[in-house]
Amino acid sequence: MPVRIAIPEPTSSDPEYNHRALPQYVAALKAAGAEPVVVPLNETQERVAKLLAGVEGILLPGSKFDVDPERYGESREPECADDDPARTAADELLLQDAFNLRKPILAICHGTQNLNVWRGGALVQDLKTAVNHRPGREVVKAHAVELAEGSRLKGIVPAAEAGGVEVNSSHHQAIRAPGDNLRVSAVSPGDGVIEAVELDAPHHFVVGVQWHPERTYAQSEFSRALFAAFVQAAAAWQPPQIESAGNVPIVDPDSGQ
Repeated sequence: MPVRIAIPEPTSSDPEYNHRALPQYVAALKAAGAEPVVVPLNETQERVAKLLAGVEGILLPGSKFDVDPERYGESREPECADDDPARTAADELLLQDAFNLRKPILAICHGTQNLNVWRGGALVQDLKTAVNHRPGREVVKAHAVELAEGSRLKGIVPAAEAGGVEVNSSHHQAIRAPGDNLRVSAVSPGDGVIEAVELDAPHHFVVGVQWHPERTYAQSEFSRALFAAFVQAAAAWQPPQIESAGNVPIVDPDSGQ
C-alpha cells in the first residue's frame, strides 16, 4: 500500500488557482510513489483530524496569498497581499499533527512561510533585491542556491548537481528570521535571501523550500530527489513511543518541541 501524504488545497477562494497548481503537487507525489490525500479547506476540524489519522506525511503547498504579518507582530506593508485564514487554519492543524507525531513535512513556498511563522519566525513582506525572485512560472532555472554544509538538503542533492544548484523562483516574500529550531539550509548567494530551512532534529524530516520543485519534477534531478527523500521518510515513519512517568508524558527531544 503506498504511503499517504496529506496536502491542503492551495487556496480557499480561488478555484482557478487551485485547478492550475494542485495537480502539479499531486503528480509529483504520485511519481514519487505516494498517494496524495487532498484536504479541502472547508472541512471541519473533526473531519480533518480523521483524514490525518490515515496519513504518514504532510505537504504544505504554495498559494497566491501572503501570510498575515500580524502573526509575526508586524503591521501590513502596502506590498503585502491579503491572507487566507482558512488555509492558515488548515496548515496549523496539519503542522500540529505532524509535530506531535513526528510525521515528515515538506513545505513549499507559501507553505514554508507558514511553517516558519508557526514556529515563531518572521518574514520579509516584500523582497527588494537585485535578484529577480519572480521571473515567471515557465523559468526553470531562475537563480542559484547555496546549500549549507551538513544540512539534510545538502545530503539530498544528486552528485550530478553537487557543483551548483539552480532553482525556479516565484515568491515576493521570504524568511527574515527563522522560527524555533529551524536552521537555514539554503540561501540565494546573489542577495542572501533565505531559500530553505529545515528542522534541526536528525530523526524528524522537516524541510521547507522557497522554490517550486513540483513544477520542475520532470526536468530536475534535484526536484525528483527531494520528493523521493520526503516520500521515503514518510514510508519509514512510525508513531513515536511515548513513555510516561506517572501521568506526565515525556517529550522526545528530537520532536523539535
